[in-house]
Order: sequence, then C-alpha cells, then structure tokens
Amino acid sequence: MSDSSEQAGRPGVGAGAAWSGREGAQAFAAVEAATDWLLGYPFVFRALSRRLRADQVLVDYGCGPGKVADQAARRLGARVVGVDTSPEMLALARGAGTAVAEYHLVENGRATGLPDGCADAVMCNHVLASLPTEDAVLAVFTEVHRLLRPGAPFVLLATDPDCGGMDYASLRIGGTGEVYRPGEPLTVRLRRTDGSWQEVRNHAWPVAVVPALLERTGFRDVVQHRPSVEEAVDLADPELVNSRTWSAERARPPLVITTGSAA
Repeated sequence: MSDSSEQAGRPGVGAGAAWSGREGAQAFAAVEAATDWLLGYPFVFRALSRRLRADQVLVDYGCGPGKVADQAARRLGARVVGVDTSPEMLALARGAGTAVAEYHLVENGRATGLPDGCADAVMCNHVLASLPTEDAVLAVFTEVHRLLRPGAPFVLLATDPDCGGMDYASLRIGGTGEVYRPGEPLTVRLRRTDGSWQEVRNHAWPVAVVPALLERTGFRDVVQHRPSVEEAVDLADPELVNSRTWSAERARPPLVITTGSAA
C-alpha cells in the first residue's frame, strides 16, 4: 500500500479509507510490513528491473509516505514519481528525505501535473484493498493506463483474501474459512513497529478477478505470480529472511503480483 502498510487500505484512494487525515497517515507509516518486505516488494522490484532501465520514469501510484518508492529509486536507479490521493501522506513523504524525484496529488481520479504516456513503468502496492467497487478499481486501472507509454509495464501487488485466518508475521486477513465477494468489507490486523496490533477495514478483491479487470482497461499479457519463501531467500534482505521461521508464509503465501503491459 501500498507502501509501508501491508493490506491496510490505501489512504484516500477510496471512500472510507482506513488511513485518512494526519493521524491516519502517521499510523500508516508505523506499520511494520515484514511479510511485504519478504514476499512482496522485492518481487515487485525484480519484475520492474526486467523491463525498466536506469533513469527511466517509474510512477508509484498510491505511494503513501514514500518508503517503497524510496527503495525503488535506490535499487533500480529509476526516476521515481510518487502519487497519492492523500495530501497528508504526500507531506510525510516530502519530509522524509527520500530518493523520490517528485510527488503529485491525485484529484478527481487524475494524477495532477502528469501528462499522458509520461511513465516507463507503474507500480501499485495494496491500493485495491481500499477500493469498494468494481468501478473504483476500473478507474484506478484506467488512470494507470493513461500514465503509461504504449507497451510499458504495470506491476500490481495485492493480498489474496482467500488466505483468511492465517497468523502471518505481520498480518492476519479476515476470518478462517470465510469467502469474500469482490469489494466486500473484511478486517485485517496489522503489526506495528512497536509490536502492537491494529485492526483496519479493507475490501476484498479475489486475485482471480484482477486479470479481466486489467484487460478491460487496455492491458495485455497479464500474468500472475505468488512469491514463496523459498524464492525470497535469494531475493529479500538476508537479515529479514533469517529473523523468523515464516511458518504461515511458507504454508500459504498471501501475496500475489500481477503484471501487464499497456496496449
């Protein structure tokens, strides 16, 4: 969501988002996100590195406080542009001294100041969790498509709501055995950096429905991948890999990366 949050709904992207306002932005920035840094963001960066050259433009749609965008800039050598619908999130990001080149506010569904086809790639982390309707999802995908030049890649990180009831290192998604319809509310528990836990209300988007929604908004060559702990051993930070047993993450990896190209 994302940025430093795992499945916490992205601030301001959808109605009733969990992290709106100044206090919400600060709470969002305090989420630990260990599972994401093991099975999510390193794989997003790998997917981007296969298609993105140094000094090209990467837009982080829903950048939050800029932590993931900062790491992308440092690891990929790209010119990273962060966009978000929350002015409070962008204020945190601008004050954090990141390597991100610039930030833009999303207003009325459009990233202000960014022309059509300006991006060589776009990443979008845990934004779906804040979107309550199919129309809201399609609107985000349409704006991402507008920003991308033809043929450029889109990398989307999301949680599988079917992984409910598992006690992951830094999150718990919904309830055991529950089946969620697209857009249906679900509760997620997130571990904070101080060791406490926070509950937030998200929206479920089964990963199987995402490819068709992307294709409806002009994306092609859509592929999905569910990263495993075994893959992460050679990709994620070794200190993080060795910090836990990751038993739940091994048993049922909860994150899915969807990639596609702008037609």
